[in-house]
Amino acid sequence: MRLLLVEDDNSLAQAVAAVLGEQHYVVDIAADGQDGWDLAEVCSYDLILLDVMLPKLDGISLCRQLRQEGYQMPILLLTAKDTRTDKVMGLDAGADDYLVKPFDFQELAARIRALLRRGNSSLPPVLEWGNLHLDPSSCEVTYASQALHLTPKEFSVLELFLRNNQRVFSRSAIIDHLWGADEDPPEENTIKSHIKSLRQKLKAAGANYDLIETVYGIGYRLKPLPQEQSCQPTEKEPNSEQQQAMWAALAKAREEFKAKVGSRIAVLEQATNALREGTVDVQLRQKAEQEAHKLAGSLGSFGFAQGSLLAQEIEHLLQSSINHSLLSPRLCKLVMKLQQELEQPAEPISVESMESSQCHNMILLVSSDRQVVEQLVNEATTQGIQVNIATDNAAARSAIANVETRHSKSLQPDVVLLDLCCYDDVKESFKLVAELSNRTPPIPVMVFTDQSNFTERVEVARAGGRGFLDKSMLPNQMLELVTQVLQRHSASSSRVMVVDDDPHVLTIVQKLLEPWGFRLTTLEDPRRFWEILTEVSPDLLILDVEMPHINGIELCQVVRNDPYWKRLPVLFLTVHVEADTVERMFAAGADDCVSKPIVESQLVTRIFNRLQRTQLLRK
Repeated sequence: MRLLLVEDDNSLAQAVAAVLGEQHYVVDIAADGQDGWDLAEVCSYDLILLDVMLPKLDGISLCRQLRQEGYQMPILLLTAKDTRTDKVMGLDAGADDYLVKPFDFQELAARIRALLRRGNSSLPPVLEWGNLHLDPSSCEVTYASQALHLTPKEFSVLELFLRNNQRVFSRSAIIDHLWGADEDPPEENTIKSHIKSLRQKLKAAGANYDLIETVYGIGYRLKPLPQEQSCQPTEKEPNSEQQQAMWAALAKAREEFKAKVGSRIAVLEQATNALREGTVDVQLRQKAEQEAHKLAGSLGSFGFAQGSLLAQEIEHLLQSSINHSLLSPRLCKLVMKLQQELEQPAEPISVESMESSQCHNMILLVSSDRQVVEQLVNEATTQGIQVNIATDNAAARSAIANVETRHSKSLQPDVVLLDLCCYDDVKESFKLVAELSNRTPPIPVMVFTDQSNFTERVEVARAGGRGFLDKSMLPNQMLELVTQVLQRHSASSSRVMVVDDDPHVLTIVQKLLEPWGFRLTTLEDPRRFWEILTEVSPDLLILDVEMPHINGIELCQVVRNDPYWKRLPVLFLTVHVEADTVERMFAAGADDCVSKPIVESQLVTRIFNRLQRTQLLRK
């Protein structure tokens, strides 16, 4: 697959290209928006990666220009500005997704795979054609469970066919897709050799018919499958050798980055000295601001997370209108701290750290009972659940506070399992349950005890506890109940789409729901409803009743008439609470209705109830 990366930070661009190259992507690099536009006009790309702040033509303008000219390839925005306004502007310009700098390279690769799949919504994570399986994440190819050892170009040719399984590709079209702008294009006979080699390897693996068919006078395509063969999507574990190669490429890029970063620090020092002496000009200040912006976006990706934060603060100070005499001392201090940070060893990059960063459920176990702790930890490990241990309530509070201080959501517990038997003051435990249950978003708490005390059950329920377990239960039984709570709690990360022609209402809903962890997509114009619905794939839909062009009740009927979307939960927000209007909503297929003005607790509770009910029905 051929990608275009438009990024003015050459060190970061080379690192991205190296990492993606290990996954058999061909990456062309443009250093400014105008060059990006020129390349997009003359080359065929499967996906474009766009930095937002670019010379000559910024990323959002380039994205808008591409969409206006009819280009439909997925566009992923890379931005160091983690603000809602920038994200909204990018998505409104036509971007399919955005990733905030500094980013994790593994997440970048996963986002790219997801966007390439989205281009053809029928494609599963593992591409299949009969007994032929190609896994883009691990770069493994098998036929009838037998591994095929392909060259990088053979892999890319096969992936191109599998992602476009109804299309015929000429030899020149294959060259356009799979050779970069900085590579000398091969003779067309080279493609013929790759196809021949692929056919031979497939035949050696047991294929009893020609999977790659020649359409004479036109090109090549995948041969249609016999009717009896079916293709079921499967998930596979990433290939460790491929991961090692990817991270080795990143480690090399990081060393090259460190060798070049001194020139950027020198610009910051020059600007700081000029500010102190009162001799700074607009050009130098802008250049320093640009260098700080690039460092903020790239340092964290190379293992200098604290360096990114420092560079971000430097950028904000340079953008401010603070008096030079006040600005200079603070800048000097920050630049010095940044230099010291870069002299420290970066956080290690390894397959182990990559695997540990993947998504796992996290339990905070609060107990001083060594035997219980050991049994639960052993059982949780076998189930792939991570466990942090706190020996008392104070330690539990401290553990959660430390996570918030470090801004690391991956270490935040998904559920707290609290032992009531270990503490003399049980009221203190009830207080902890209430604290965690009343957070935004809440952390679910389950308690366990060897005393079946009805009064304690009532107190736990009043405090907002999610479960009351018997300590004599087997560890696997206890964790099964914990898992059920985790599944219900996961509703808070669901995608919610809100359609309302009043931007004020959309802003209110966004402010109410985002702190709870919901991923919001808002839409003012109902005429774009189907386009956004199929693009976002929400878990729940919120509709206004009265809107221009198409009203909410009509949109609900459209959803209920579609075989794929007919089970999507639909909730109405409306000022119309008259009996006949409410009756029309439910007749059209509404699941629930919330009246305006919006009450946060009511809206959040209704959404959670709908999502949890949907999860239960799916089971």
